[in-house]
Amino acid sequence: MKEDYYEILEVSKSASTAEIKKAYRKKALQYHPDKNPGDHDAEAMFKKSAEAYEVLSDPNKRSRYDQFGHRAFDGSGGFGGGGMNMEDIFSQFGDIFGGAFGGGFGGGFGGGAGRRTVKGSNLRIRVQLTLEEIAQGVEKKIKVKRKKLAQGTTYKTCSTCNGQGQVSRIQNTILGRMQTSTTCTACGGLGQIVDSKPANADTEGMLVTEETVSIKIPAGVVDGMQLKVSGKGNDAPGNGIPGDLLVAIEEKPHDTLQREGDNLHYDLYISFSEAALGTSKEIETVTGKVRIKIDNGAQSGKILRLRNKGIPSINGYGTGDLLVHINVWTPKTLSKEQREFFEKMSDDAHFQPKPEKEDKSFFEKVKDMFS
Repeated sequence: MKEDYYEILEVSKSASTAEIKKAYRKKALQYHPDKNPGDHDAEAMFKKSAEAYEVLSDPNKRSRYDQFGHRAFDGSGGFGGGGMNMEDIFSQFGDIFGGAFGGGFGGGFGGGAGRRTVKGSNLRIRVQLTLEEIAQGVEKKIKVKRKKLAQGTTYKTCSTCNGQGQVSRIQNTILGRMQTSTTCTACGGLGQIVDSKPANADTEGMLVTEETVSIKIPAGVVDGMQLKVSGKGNDAPGNGIPGDLLVAIEEKPHDTLQREGDNLHYDLYISFSEAALGTSKEIETVTGKVRIKIDNGAQSGKILRLRNKGIPSINGYGTGDLLVHINVWTPKTLSKEQREFFEKMSDDAHFQPKPEKEDKSFFEKVKDMFS
């Protein structure tokens, strides 16, 4: 089981953005590889801290994490930050250290060369799902247009940075001579530039191709949730790594069912005679049709709870219920005989309202629904 992001940074769930940023800076400085050479535990903690910060520093990601935990970010239950390498971390979070990474720690990536691993850009798509698909989980095959490195593209060492990916500059300051390093603008930090490429490729040696991507979507996802398919974004030049495919979930409205978290609601209308005599009705669920029994004397507003007929929890906390709301339909027009019958019954004791203890009020029913 993955560790809680708040526990990794040692902050409370109510921590402000500034407190989270401060906590991450402290952790990153404490576990920086240059300060802990050869310490694999420190390196692992360094990556965990970066992963936690990437989620908790983003209001949208933090909100989804608070609601759904690690399952909010991919189908397997994790954020996917375990695949982050040192270059990813420095490039994504170096700005909050005001240059502390890089020259201030011996060159940035564990004291090694300045060349960085370039990651391709991410792609984003939206996938529509029915309630039935959400309830059972589904595998979708989606056609995606992505940039791929054209066959025959070759690279050569960047002459501006001599393959280092960084350009160094020495300045005279009141504290003495100081050396600073910046990413090479000619190659973007790759250390290489395109030497030759096919005529139909772009300036980076890329071609746009269409690929069918299989996406496994777990049961219980919610509208607006974002899943990640690693490595299915655009390719990166040279020896870079592909970006990711980000999949936004969109829930299709259902004809008869309304979703509320993991529970579902169904409005069932019955006639006066059915309410008085009792009946059975076939209703639709996300796993097929079921027949339910309605006892005689059913009152409008009664709620029947069908256990485990709702949506599975994305966090594995069981399955929600299907709440069937009974509505007794009152005829809007009556024949002469029908009107005479009801006029005769207006003073009949059987037709007089006599709510019993089990006939709960509207507010009590609402309270029960959320208990």
